[in-house]
Order: sequence, then structure tokens, then C-alpha cells
Amino acid sequence: MQAGRKSCWRQLQASFFRLLCLLPTGFPVRSVDMQRATDNITIRQGDTAIIRCYVDDKISKVAWLNRSNIIFAGQEKWSLDPRVDLITKGQLEYSLRIQKVDVFDEGSYTCSIQTKQQPKTSQVYLIVQVPANIYKVSEDITVNEGSNVTLSCLASGRPDPMITWRLLNPSAEPLDGEEYLDIVDIMRNQAGRYECKASNDVATPDVKYVNVVVNCKLSNTQGINIQILGTTTVLMIANVTEEDYGNYTCVASNRLGAQSASLFLYRPGTGRDISGSPCVSQSLWLLLASFACLLFKC
Repeated sequence: MQAGRKSCWRQLQASFFRLLCLLPTGFPVRSVDMQRATDNITIRQGDTAIIRCYVDDKISKVAWLNRSNIIFAGQEKWSLDPRVDLITKGQLEYSLRIQKVDVFDEGSYTCSIQTKQQPKTSQVYLIVQVPANIYKVSEDITVNEGSNVTLSCLASGRPDPMITWRLLNPSAEPLDGEEYLDIVDIMRNQAGRYECKASNDVATPDVKYVNVVVNCKLSNTQGINIQILGTTTVLMIANVTEEDYGNYTCVASNRLGAQSASLFLYRPGTGRDISGSPCVSQSLWLLLASFACLLFKC
């Protein structure tokens, strides 16, 4: 019987506070003391939000509501959320604290006060921001020179993050692209490490990388392929034949000069390196001759 009376009393209280705090759409935001405007509160996901409400000693009833749901009625907590509590300093403050804020906490919060004269309200809108997060990015790829390439970088956040791309060559200039970066007729100088950055000024930008290897075209040469990744050039010879043995030279040049490196390919079991020691003999179906061609910086 007593439990039923308590339940009935809480329902009556709920009806009272809902009627007390009904505000028409567009009602101006005011503080309880009617002296200064209350701005929206912007908080980052995971942080603690404190929604201030100041009162005086003439009040008879006070409550916090969110979307017409009672959070606190006086000192009695109606919300079941353990993250929510009150901050009180004597009879002068009746503020709401929400720990580990999440996106579902966003919305309008109303501090309602009943005095002997008339009800007063303070309404604040809580805005929750979420740091940018890249949740999907293209995997490293190897393509042939002249191919069309599309790199993807998908990110989430509140507000929506801005996505930018860079090729991390010496200039590292921004590229035209957002979620998708289209490279038409890719050239060997477009090989390298691509950086995708998502930012929305909520926290440190999220950054991911994609490595693009470009197989270069060689005219009148079968079984030979060149791959370029950044400043490294790799010469690949498939199905080595008698004609493939000999000297190979890699040359790198720019407007400041040129540099070269050479390697002699011997027949297995017959060749010697420059120090005079026998070369390793083995059955090869693929020769990988790698030159670290370090280009001059322009």
C-alpha cells in the first residue's frame, strides 16, 4: 500500500514538473536570475559536462529535466544513469554534472525553479563533439604505369571531418581529393607513400598511409619490369636467360646533377663479386636487383 502511494506521488510530481517546464518552441534562453544569457555548451565525447544553474533562498521547488524527463527533483535523483549527479554549494547552486559524455546525451536541458511569485527556467542545449576517426582506408597496392588508381579514406566524427591527401615526396603538396583520391594515368613519379588526414578540430587529426608501387613500362623488353616506391627503384627479371647476364646501371638525375650505381649479373657458379669471393649459385626463376637510387633534393 505504501509503495503504491509513493508511486502515485512520483507520478503527480512528474506531471507537476512537466507542466511547470513546458516552454514554447523558440523560447529565449535565460538564466535563473534573469540577468545574463546562457550559451549552448559544447563538450567532447568522453569528457565531463557541467550544466550550471544558480538559485536563491526564495525557491520552493527545483528540478532538472531533459526532453521533459525528470533527472532530479530537489535532491532526489530520478535518473538511473550513474554518470549523472548534482553539484550544490549551499543554496546558491543547483548544477547538473554528466561524466563520460556520449552522443546520446546531446539535447536540451532545463533547470526549473518554482518561487512564490512565478516559475523561472534556465534552458541549455548540450552539443557533443566526436574526434575524427579514419575507419577504412585503401590497402597498399602495386599498379602498372598508365593505370587509373582510386584510393579511399573513410572517416567519421562530429562535426563531419575534412579529409585531405598528400604524396609524401620532397614537396608533399596537398592533392585534390576527399574521401576518394582519383589518379588518372598514373606515372612513375607518382609512386610512393600517400597520407590521408581526417580532422575536425575536436582533437589531434587521425592519419593513415597507403603505399603505391608503380610498375614502369619498358619498350622492346620482355620479362623485365621496373617498380618504383618513393626513392627506391627495383629491377625485376623473370625467367632469366643467357641474354640477361651482364651489367645493369641505375641512373638518377635532376636539374642539380646525376648519380649512378651498377651491378653485374653473372651466370650462377661462374661469376665473382668485386672482392673476389665466389658469387652464390642457385636456380633462379626470378632475379630481383634492387638499387637504392637516392635522388637529389630540388
